[in-house]
Amino acid sequence: MTAESPRKPARTSPKATVASLREPDAPTPPELMCSIARSLCVLGERWTFLILREAFFGVTRFSEFRDRLGVAPDVLTERLATLTEAGVLTREPYQEPGRRARYAYQLTPAGRELQVVLGSLQQWGDEHLPPPGGPTVDRRARDSGRPLHIGFVDDQGHEVAVGDVEFARTANYPSAPASGV
Repeated sequence: MTAESPRKPARTSPKATVASLREPDAPTPPELMCSIARSLCVLGERWTFLILREAFFGVTRFSEFRDRLGVAPDVLTERLATLTEAGVLTREPYQEPGRRARYAYQLTPAGRELQVVLGSLQQWGDEHLPPPGGPTVDRRARDSGRPLHIGFVDDQGHEVAVGDVEFARTANYPSAPASGV
């Protein structure tokens, strides 16, 4: 019987914090040069998008998030802290008569911008993983009530078909790490 040598763990950079991502002078590991990777440091957990969904429906209190989502309190506390630190939510104190002070969580302008991301996820899910009985939410224009879809719009306000969109790398795009030969 031969003993196998233990497998070495993959080399990873220290976990990025929201504070380190927002610090202009902090060193940036190559794998976090991409805005998508950086955004996932804030938004990459399943519960995060569900918390945001509820915030867009007007939920502001910890107990409301917990009860509507069925999320464990420690997970909810961590996600709310990350969203607050990232500037997606603000934490505002409130106190009901005879109760201790608590916090309400409000979407910031940066948080409200994520409505497009949530709408896009919902649109994709409705198309590719539809729930039984159809969509649970309709996207509509507030003033006219007309149905909406998420799409790409050019700098002149014209919608561009998904098939005509390309993601073009810039000079700032991280290059592949050199292989040790």
